[in-house]
Amino acid sequence: MRVAMMGTGYVGLVSGACFADFGHVVTCIDKDAGKIEQLKAGRMPIYEPGLDDLVARNVAEGRLSFANDAAWAVREADAVFIAVGTPSRRGDGHADLTYVYAVAEEVAALIEGFTVVVTKSTVPVGTGDEIERIIRKARPEADVAVVSNPEFLREGAAIGDFKRPDRVVVGIEDERARAVMSELYRPLNLNETPILFTGRRTSELIKYAANAFLAMKITFINEVADLCEALDADVQQVARGIGLDNRIGSKFLHAGPGYGGSCFPKDTLALVRTAADAGRPIELIETTVRVNDARKKAMVERVSQALDGNLAGKTVGVLGLTFKPNTDDMRAAPSLDIIPALRARGARVQAYDPQGHEARQLLEGVDFKAGPYDVAAGADVLVIITEWDQFRALDLDRVHGLMREPVIVDLRNIYRRTEMASRGFRYHSIGRAPV
Repeated sequence: MRVAMMGTGYVGLVSGACFADFGHVVTCIDKDAGKIEQLKAGRMPIYEPGLDDLVARNVAEGRLSFANDAAWAVREADAVFIAVGTPSRRGDGHADLTYVYAVAEEVAALIEGFTVVVTKSTVPVGTGDEIERIIRKARPEADVAVVSNPEFLREGAAIGDFKRPDRVVVGIEDERARAVMSELYRPLNLNETPILFTGRRTSELIKYAANAFLAMKITFINEVADLCEALDADVQQVARGIGLDNRIGSKFLHAGPGYGGSCFPKDTLALVRTAADAGRPIELIETTVRVNDARKKAMVERVSQALDGNLAGKTVGVLGLTFKPNTDDMRAAPSLDIIPALRARGARVQAYDPQGHEARQLLEGVDFKAGPYDVAAGADVLVIITEWDQFRALDLDRVHGLMREPVIVDLRNIYRRTEMASRGFRYHSIGRAPV
């Protein structure tokens, strides 16, 4: 099948490359000429493990290409995917659909013959209706079916998630779209992947509901972690104990400094606004948003307590800046709340992240280092914010020798308390007693 992917951001680029790897002919389109030239040269605008090899292979085999001009690709397409950003709108938290609607207007003028227009972007309930209205207003004669097909990709594991998904959700109002979408995802039949066909509005809500539930699960275990500290219990054992119940499951029960990234913060906020507008507020998610925002800001107090309540003039080494490992995404990363708060209390901050290059534009007054041991050198405390694999196996004796004071605040619980104590560290973690 021929696919036009409108947008080469995280979702568009990964989805386009994976569809090409399925055997479809895909053109990824973006208005940013610099980004398209970068992709044509084989340079990825985002960091995602395995993406560069996947793109290179499919470009070489003639199934994947990149363009600024959508005209030819859209005219030839069986399916046109809208995969542009939907950031939180300033002031009210609603999803900003400016880019989505602009693509709908552009596509309306270009489609020829029966075409399925697929919303891959995360959008509020009813967006598909508006996309269809825009297209039919511009081209009343257009033979088009508008479909919702939300993505469920985890940054750092996106290629595997696309090729081996838990499920594929497709929202349709025109039965002709069923055959097109089934053919697009036919390669997944080998894995017996469930493909759930629903109404379009239901599909749009599934995406928001899923992300909100996972965000709530993270926030739940973070609150339990605080209770564990007060009651001298171990949150990791609590999480294992409840996660073994298959009604609950173990995923997203890892205590930490709060969720961030491109999805959970904006999607929970958008669902809160949508529910309020519908007159059916979801108080659980409202609380989740509030607690998570407060948690990220509160992490600086843990660092302060590890230094007896005084950060003024102290050197804080920070390991990890991105919101999670295996991505360069800094959106809503806990580091963006924690580091300014440390500096506001008079601390000097030196930091390192393997892929957090954007942090240099987002964080002022930080001494960015070339590696984890440079960060440890001369530090009064070492704070682990992002659990990159290279931070899990540090030479702890070397770290101890480099630091001014052997104090570690591990906000991801990646080390064993007993080991840290045996190495001579004063070790503080989340939901576990300090040693």
